[in-house]
Amino acid sequence: MRQSTRKDSRSAGGGVTTDPEGIRRKREMRRKKTSRGATGLAGQTVVVMRLYIANNAPNSVRAVANLAAICKEHLGDKYKLEIIDVLEYPLRALADGILVTPSLAKLSPSPSAKIVGNLSDRGSVLHALGITESVE
Repeated sequence: MRQSTRKDSRSAGGGVTTDPEGIRRKREMRRKKTSRGATGLAGQTVVVMRLYIANNAPNSVRAVANLAAICKEHLGDKYKLEIIDVLEYPLRALADGILVTPSLAKLSPSPSAKIVGNLSDRGSVLHALGITESVE
């Protein structure tokens, strides 16, 4: 069996969109610049992440929404996110060591980190991403 590793390189503002057939996800999301920056990271550091999901499973949908909100608030446009549906690419998930969905893998900057779950614990997600929450 041959596995496809096609990546969608669209860079328009992404996230989760709703249509009559369900939820479509773009393979890569980029956000517009906001006035807030990522504290705890170097000025131009781009955070590279992969989110492994199981199609439209409730926890996967929550994980996408929670991560989109965190990225919008804390990273602005300084992140690159690839969303991989493990039902569509099961061999890739296994090759990457993913056994549970949803799972978030932070690839760079070092140190790398993995988080399992719907990403509703913002403090843990921010800590794993190397972001310190600023008190305003």
